[in-house]
Amino acid sequence: MNRDLLLLTPLARFTDLALLALRWLTGSFLIYGVWDNIASAGRMAEFVGFLKVNNFAAPEFMAPLSVWAQFLIGIALILGMFTRWAGLLLAFNFIVAVVMVHWNQSFREWWPAIVLVGLGLLFATQGAGRYALDTILERRK
Repeated sequence: MNRDLLLLTPLARFTDLALLALRWLTGSFLIYGVWDNIASAGRMAEFVGFLKVNNFAAPEFMAPLSVWAQFLIGIALILGMFTRWAGLLLAFNFIVAVVMVHWNQSFREWWPAIVLVGLGLLFATQGAGRYALDTILERRK
C-alpha cells in the first residue's frame, strides 16, 4: 500500500488553512465568551463574585484582567498577530482556571478549559501559519 495514502501525508499541505480555521474558531469563542462581561457592568460584577467564591486574590482586579486578556487574545488569534504570545497567555489564563476552578471537578468539566490550554500551547509552538499578520511581520525583518 502507498505510504502517503496510509499516513495521509498529502493533507499536510492544508496545515496553514487548518491553523487559520482553528485561530478563527478559538478567537471567536474567546470574544463571544467574554463580551457580556465587557458590555455589562452587572455581568462583570457576577464574574467578580464567581472569582470571590473560588478564592481568587484581588477578584475586582483579576476579573477585568482575565476578561480583557481573553478578549485581546481572541482578536490577536483572529488576526494572526503576536500569535505565539497570545498562545502563551491563553495557556496561562486557562491553567489558572483549571487549578483554581476545575481542579476538583470531573474530567468532562475540565475539558473546555484544558482544551484551551492545549490550543494555547499549539499556537505558542506552531505560530499562526501562512495566513496571518505575523507572516507579514516576519517577512519584514
